[in-house]
Amino acid sequence: MSIQLDHQFREQVSHTDADFPISFFHDELAQLPNRSGPLHWHPEFEIATSQDAILAFQVGQSHVILQPGDSIFINANVPHSIRQLEGSAPDPMPNIVFDAALAAAGNSIVNRQYIQPIKTCDSLPYVHFRTGEKSCAGIHAAIREIYAELSGRGPCYEMRVQRSLNSIFEYLALHFESLPRVETSRIQMSTQIRIQQMLSYLYDHYAEDIRLRDIAQAASISRSEAGRCFQAYMGCSPVEALIQYRLQTAHAMLRDSEKTLLEICLACGFHSVNYFSRQFRRYYGCAPSAARTPGK
Repeated sequence: MSIQLDHQFREQVSHTDADFPISFFHDELAQLPNRSGPLHWHPEFEIATSQDAILAFQVGQSHVILQPGDSIFINANVPHSIRQLEGSAPDPMPNIVFDAALAAAGNSIVNRQYIQPIKTCDSLPYVHFRTGEKSCAGIHAAIREIYAELSGRGPCYEMRVQRSLNSIFEYLALHFESLPRVETSRIQMSTQIRIQQMLSYLYDHYAEDIRLRDIAQAASISRSEAGRCFQAYMGCSPVEALIQYRLQTAHAMLRDSEKTLLEICLACGFHSVNYFSRQFRRYYGCAPSAARTPGK
């Protein structure tokens, strides 16, 4: 069975139209510090495309490199993050996040027979569609069609988007047995569940005075086991992950709000402006003031 958690999923995607549950994003990397986004997950599927640059995705514990023109399908509930490796400008990286119901109603045979086997396959956290592969030509065309329709929103665009999505799922269903798998051990699955539990706590309480024991308790494990999980999954300690998320949040506040440096410092869980400034410079290579949007 796929990973299902009782707590709130981290990324709550608010679709423009609840009756047509798909969201189209563009130019997000330009808004992210260091062109890098934090580990997150959501109960919807996601498809993203590298347009001009080389992008590095972490999907579960796998690391996937997207060359320009490549696309990736990310399964529901799987933690993932993005980082741009090369390119002089932020890659536009068009991407969509959509509910399975858009492809087939939950009680339909189409959903049961074709969508759910994909959604519940632990060994299929992602599918990499490489540019230039003849077998993927139809998929690339369908993805481009979806992006174009969601950008233009012309008459009957919903029907064309749904048709293209169904063609993608038809490909996945027809090739389901031969799609490359990521074999995941029970230990790795357990680590992923614990990471999601601890990150949920960390993301909810980052502004508070939390300690390593608090993060570990969110997954009902010891502090040493929490450290092992974070090192195995994210390559850093729980405390370092907390600091990084606080800094990412502070960066967004510096860009989007008119709060003072002290207000942002305190709102993000730092107790000292000097310490906050040192950490910010260490992580981003500049002073917090340099991240300010002009006029803020």
